[in-house]
Amino acid sequence: MRFHKEGYVIMTLATLLTSILISTIWFFIGSSIVWLSMLLSLIPIVFLILVVQFFRVPKRKIAGNSNDVICPADGKIVVIEKVFESEFINDQCIQISIFMSPLNVHANYAPIAGRVIYTKYHHGNYLVAWHPKSSTENERSTLVLETDQKKNILIRQIAGALARRICFYAHQDYLYQKGEEFGFIKFGSRVDIFLPLDAQVQVKIGQKVKNREDILAII
Repeated sequence: MRFHKEGYVIMTLATLLTSILISTIWFFIGSSIVWLSMLLSLIPIVFLILVVQFFRVPKRKIAGNSNDVICPADGKIVVIEKVFESEFINDQCIQISIFMSPLNVHANYAPIAGRVIYTKYHHGNYLVAWHPKSSTENERSTLVLETDQKKNILIRQIAGALARRICFYAHQDYLYQKGEEFGFIKFGSRVDIFLPLDAQVQVKIGQKVKNREDILAII
């Protein structure tokens, strides 16, 4: 396992803050009330552990074959429905949404191999990530991959009430390999993926999934 580059500064600051807080606790309370000093020291230590685990990037094997659409993010499946996608595809699609809590891995990966034919970043609100309007009103980024079979797969990163920064690395005409990282969202969020209507969905509502290891659908 490694740690994501987006977390280096935050983890360094969190470590310094933790050290300062613990030193302060032991300076003012110290050995006079040892149990209280130890108890209070646990608070910044837990905080540091939470920050560090947020930026972890576990090593995983990419699942499936070329026709399998893998999960672009860790989290829980909160939406599987037929919708009209109006930003780029302008047609009926199958939308699958993955909600990421602060405890999930937050790096995002290409669900299938394909060429980037569209990218766009949208400024917006910060509704809770599971809100129905978050997909169209929140801060978000959109990526469309064209597969070898000329099918368009749209992936949308959505900021939530807690997530305040979307990191988006994709650019026009870049050829992504399946499972290659295209972005990161800090501190809780959601990823929507829009698939052709003939896609065979392999997940269900409420299912917990892992990026690159679980298969969302077959196209």
